[in-house]
Amino acid sequence: MADIIDTAVNASSFKTLIAAVKAAGLVDTLKGSGPFTVFAPTDDAFARLQEGTVEALLNDISQLTKILTYHVVSGKVMSADMVNLNSISPLEGSPLSIDASSGVKVNNAMVVTPDVEADNGVIHVIDSVLIP
Repeated sequence: MADIIDTAVNASSFKTLIAAVKAAGLVDTLKGSGPFTVFAPTDDAFARLQEGTVEALLNDISQLTKILTYHVVSGKVMSADMVNLNSISPLEGSPLSIDASSGVKVNNAMVVTPDVEADNGVIHVIDSVLIP
């Protein structure tokens, strides 16, 4: 199995996320032993942000890092675990709300593909970017 970064690269629908992770200097962290849970927005999710947002974030590494670490939780949290949670704490620090009443929602993002396992954790593919 591949680590979280290589798994995301191989999926080919996370080009923007990978570019952002590289720009923020978080590649080594997400290639580390973890385990991590990553709520990974697709390229389509990034494309739905207001025009110019991604470019602005790539030029504001502090804000970019804050947003990216809002998508990462320490530990391996599978979708079956989220059914029993109301919230979860990402590395950024502000809690993410969890709603598993109809599928799994994290804040306002729907988990469209849960439980993509990697060597050092799990990826849950989400349909929008989480903003702290």
